[in-house]
Amino acid sequence: MRHAATFLFVPGDRPDRFAKALASGADCVIIDLEDAVQPQAKAEARQAILAADIDWSRVAVRINNANLPYFEEDRQFLRVCAAPTIILPKAESPHTVAQIRAACARDVDVIVMIETARGLANMAALLSAPGVRRAAFGHLDFALDLGCASDWEPLLFTRSQMVLQSRLAGVLPPIDSVTTDYKNAEAAVADAVAARRLGFGGKFLVHPNQIAPVTSAFRPSAGEIAWAEQVIAACKSKHGAIALDGKMIDKPVIESAQRILVRANLH
Repeated sequence: MRHAATFLFVPGDRPDRFAKALASGADCVIIDLEDAVQPQAKAEARQAILAADIDWSRVAVRINNANLPYFEEDRQFLRVCAAPTIILPKAESPHTVAQIRAACARDVDVIVMIETARGLANMAALLSAPGVRRAAFGHLDFALDLGCASDWEPLLFTRSQMVLQSRLAGVLPPIDSVTTDYKNAEAAVADAVAARRLGFGGKFLVHPNQIAPVTSAFRPSAGEIAWAEQVIAACKSKHGAIALDGKMIDKPVIESAQRILVRANLH
């Protein structure tokens, strides 16, 4: 799932939706044990996940955060869960990451969700913890913790810090938070485009309706692909200083073109 950009949530107590979610076109399906499952249904959800006959290579499981009483039960569940990726909400301490990996009888990747001020402050340590491959943003909980509005401007610093810290740690670009208005495709696209421009590599989704527009938003446009192909072609056909459309092409421009073609699966 290194190049995964779309991450679709499905409630853990709705096993009838697991296969449908995997067939929806999302790069990754997140089976949720946290917010999407009521307390009285969490045990049932764990059993439903363990009994599921699905393609686990494209599945992540979001457990409950370490401050909830369900966390210890989730750790026992992880001993027999087949998911290769575990998502930790409200991540704040590398110790919690270590607890998760110790509970698993196999090597797992961990995605840490930044949803609190303390989590952001400890992000460098979290991303350095063994097994952590990526960070994800939970903007609603973060805004609640900080006491700020949940729209883009108040959280721009936080998103920028997440991209910066991910780069410094050498992990994958972070995953942006959900767009809750799942009937508004334009809103999902606008949020995805803004996240991609900041350096995010993917986005959480709450409904299959969001998959196609968000996939398109994270994929390079036809114009970007055409420009990148021209840059690479110019580099192959010329020696010394290279110019394209009156602009000099240097190493950062070439690498930008290569990244675009990688994202477009053309290089």
